[in-house]
Amino acid sequence: MKYFILFGPPGAGKGTQAAAMVEKYNLRHISTGALLREEIAKGSELGLKAKALIDDGQLVPDEVVEGMIENTFKTTKGVSGFLLDGFPRTIAQAEALDKMLSQNSEEVTSVVSIMIPDEMIRERIKHRASIEGRADDASDETITNRIATYHAKTEPLVGYYRQQGKYREIDGTGSIEEVRAGIFSLMESL
Repeated sequence: MKYFILFGPPGAGKGTQAAAMVEKYNLRHISTGALLREEIAKGSELGLKAKALIDDGQLVPDEVVEGMIENTFKTTKGVSGFLLDGFPRTIAQAEALDKMLSQNSEEVTSVVSIMIPDEMIRERIKHRASIEGRADDASDETITNRIATYHAKTEPLVGYYRQQGKYREIDGTGSIEEVRAGIFSLMESL
């Protein structure tokens, strides 16, 4: 089983690229954002807690996200692997994922990182909020907090996976097609 992590800052195009990766390589896309939005839409206790945190630009507690992901690994059949999108976001989550996979003699196959500069993050998030009506992306304060949270908590993952020889970076500033071609070329080399 293959375990890919799709990495990059908010607005880098992970969701856009994930659909093509899933189709081409028979992967199950696990988007923590989508899993959480499903809970929010249901109005569950988890969803209400998650909504308050997300609206404030904060992250949902690790154990909640890890449990959802582990359950998805266990219940998904008929795929060649998984594409994790939005997880891990911290070193602690990466270590938890490594432990979760090692229990089944598995490991992360590779990290595919789509990188864009901060100003492009801001532009893309505002654009996404306007076309998708996503309240969690609407305010400048929330966007600034997301960018700061990404740099402080998520960027250290680059070093973590680079040290393991699993980190691969793609320039995300090109067109959707250019970025996709770079990702496919990378995936073919793994």
